[in-house]
Amino acid sequence: MVTLRQLEYLTAVADHASFTRAAEALHVTQPALSHQIRAVEREIGVPLLERLPRTVQPTAAGRAMLGHARAAIARTETAVGAARRVAGLVAGELRLATVYSVSLGILPAALTAWSRDHPDVDVRLYEHRHANELADAMANGQADLAIGPEPADWTGPVYPLGTEEFVVAVAADDPLALRGSTEIDLRDLAQKRWVHFTPDNGLADVLNKACSRVGFQPSIAVRTEQTASAPLLAAAGLGPTLVPANVIPESYPGALLKPRPLISRVLTAYSRTNPDELSRAFVAELLSSAAAKLTAIEAPPV
Repeated sequence: MVTLRQLEYLTAVADHASFTRAAEALHVTQPALSHQIRAVEREIGVPLLERLPRTVQPTAAGRAMLGHARAAIARTETAVGAARRVAGLVAGELRLATVYSVSLGILPAALTAWSRDHPDVDVRLYEHRHANELADAMANGQADLAIGPEPADWTGPVYPLGTEEFVVAVAADDPLALRGSTEIDLRDLAQKRWVHFTPDNGLADVLNKACSRVGFQPSIAVRTEQTASAPLLAAAGLGPTLVPANVIPESYPGALLKPRPLISRVLTAYSRTNPDELSRAFVAELLSSAAAKLTAIEAPPV
């Protein structure tokens, strides 16, 4: 029988793509870790990990097992937390999952208010690059609550938080920023080289779709994985970029332009089943905190 600890070992190796790094994270020796993985593979009857010269990747069977492994680990953590709360050993833990742009945008204010009002509740945050990745992680039991773009075909409870608007970020001395208008027709940027995002960042899809709707595909000056880096690279003069307005800090050194047509998307909180008391309280905090950064404008999500 495969044990929960062995499932934790398997997910650690897959996450780190390395036996050495996984062993360090788990505080076990590499031979012990390798032995346990081989024991799981013998029990299952097929290889779960492919040992390559410079990395370790899950096989097709491993990928099929990993989602269930993560869900089993998450359910166990939830069960242990519930028992400890009843026994008075801990006040509680709230597990949140989100995408990079939300962790930069609406989430910090909500977490600050939450920590002030609930100092005895631990928060565990999981961040994802893409809304699809977030939804998959939630379906596999990673967190109690997800905060991100409205999920497609989600069968659990969904709580709309509001609409976030996107802005075009450019250098402060860009001619487009000096012409006296705070608005920009995206078609005026068709010949520009953009600060784009790597394909696994969900904002890459937002930018590509926005440009495609007005008749062009953006040429690329540089791609970045990190949402926070894009507006800084744009401010440095590498080209325009497109980001949610709520991720831009007040001290931003570049200039911001409102694109026409408007680019926006609905943000939500969602869960697999009816949320528990902690999750419901956090949704209420999100609705209150996000009101300053989101609008109630009805706009089609990008």
